[in-house]
Amino acid sequence: MKFLADIDVMPLKALLDPQGKAVTGSMKNLGLQEIQNVRIGKHISLEIEANTLEIATAKVDEACKKLLCNQIMEFYEFKLTQI
Repeated sequence: MKFLADIDVMPLKALLDPQGKAVTGSMKNLGLQEIQNVRIGKHISLEIEANTLEIATAKVDEACKKLLCNQIMEFYEFKLTQI
């Protein structure tokens, strides 16, 4: 079976997000002061071939832990759908 993984990687809430802070400041300059506390991360989409949803979940989790996410500074979450 083939699965599509949609992965979101975000900076930990306890850490400063310089990009998010810069965008938050720019929102105020654009007259959008209602928008606050912007956090910027990354979205990763990948396809995986696996026999079961459980195997696909384990493989995506392993990829996130080993390559896609720096767990010292970031956290991740993902959703798998069969395609």
